[in-house]
Amino acid sequence: MTEERTTADIVRVAAIGDIHVAETAVHPYRDLFAEMAERADVLVLAGDLTNHGKPAEAAVLAEDLRGLSVPVLAVLGNHDLECGEVAAMKEVLVRAGVHFLDENPCEIKGVGFVGVKGFGGGFERMMLDAFGEPAIKQFVSEAVQEAMHLESALRQVEAERSFVVLHYAPIAGTVQGEPPEIYPFLGSSRLAETIDRFHGQVRAVVHGHAHHGRYAGATPRGTPVYNVARTIEKEGGRAYALIEV
Repeated sequence: MTEERTTADIVRVAAIGDIHVAETAVHPYRDLFAEMAERADVLVLAGDLTNHGKPAEAAVLAEDLRGLSVPVLAVLGNHDLECGEVAAMKEVLVRAGVHFLDENPCEIKGVGFVGVKGFGGGFERMMLDAFGEPAIKQFVSEAVQEAMHLESALRQVEAERSFVVLHYAPIAGTVQGEPPEIYPFLGSSRLAETIDRFHGQVRAVVHGHAHHGRYAGATPRGTPVYNVARTIEKEGGRAYALIEV
């Protein structure tokens, strides 16, 4: 049976990633966030919120987010882990109203929002296997753990519709445009495999990280995937994506 939804059931999500806020910036995204909040029910940040993961950078971002009229959801990116001050950085943003999805899904207007950072490892038949040196096995283990965290979070969702937020890409289609040599460091098909186990429940996926990739693609089972990195041109020429769920 085809699902019927009224206009009131539709949840509009404004999503952007890779904003890379610097500690010397002055209100770099205040106007953009205000516009996103006016056009959407939820604002999503898909990782690399800061340049180096410094609390001072988070404070600049917090000023631009504070007081928005819609929920703000986020996952971390690799840049946010650079300085090893994740807890302090997140605390600054949580005080400004940001909800970090990492293994902490939430439901908004009948949609379950789920998110993890993700990790690399490559795509499809070129995906790296846990074979050989301990360093390779550790790399693959990190990718597997992130996929397992995503699955655990999806299993917690009771809503019929889910929206997945990642930083690393789950498919190769949305990283096309980047040098093929760095594909293994841009994402992992293990994330798509997890998403496709919840086919029908997961209605859309967003990610960032691939600054020169493509905007839209799909998992093998057809779930829409959107690269929402700030540098990727979205529909209408916007810096952010506007997705209906």
